[in-house]
Amino acid sequence: MSTVLLRQVPVASPVHRLWAGTKIIGVFLISLVLMFLPSWPVLAVMTGFLVIVGVVARLPLGTLPRPPWWFWALFIVGGLLTVPVGSAAVLRYAQIAIFTLILVTASFLIAWTTPMGDVAPALAKLGAPLRRLRMPVDEWAVVVALTLRGLPLLMEEIRVLRAARRLRPKDRVLARAVDNPLIDILTAAMAVATRRAGELGEAITARGGTGQLTAHPNAPGLRDALALVLVFGVCLGSVALHLLL
Repeated sequence: MSTVLLRQVPVASPVHRLWAGTKIIGVFLISLVLMFLPSWPVLAVMTGFLVIVGVVARLPLGTLPRPPWWFWALFIVGGLLTVPVGSAAVLRYAQIAIFTLILVTASFLIAWTTPMGDVAPALAKLGAPLRRLRMPVDEWAVVVALTLRGLPLLMEEIRVLRAARRLRPKDRVLARAVDNPLIDILTAAMAVATRRAGELGEAITARGGTGQLTAHPNAPGLRDALALVLVFGVCLGSVALHLLL
């Protein structure tokens, strides 16, 4: 499941054809509105908007993550801890939980509808004005791109390491007593990540350096302008609904 969350769903849709920078700006605008006005009307409008975007993007239901039982258990326990404080605290906790889920879903929508190779060039283009301030925009974009590409591989490696560890014989009682699965998995994951980082660095150097990661001919068009106007209108509409209610 973890590797699917950061991979593009191969479906042809208007959302898939948008420029990566347009989606990033849209998520930023949604996050900005939710950050300052996390009220129920705004949450309802943003939730409905994300559902409509998912339908337009033609994402199958299997794309949605299925968190384990302990994930929902922690949410319930957190809500129960706020009950003694009062109903206002419970409602505030529910708002924060929905706010978090909306932001995570909006971020996943970018991954589901955008090739990871388009993210770094979009970030470099969006951050172009910062180059006048001598900020390393291209380096930041490369770091983000390599993180997005390497995280699914690392999580897959951790899954394999956990499976291999479960197959290891456990005959000695003393070995079981001093065994620490978390430390073993983290140590092995760090070793694997270091090895993969070295291999990736050599491959990037052999292909001309990190400049190739931020060089891409894609650019925004009329479709992207209309999409941003739509997102801006949704944000203004949610703010107006908040003020009216």
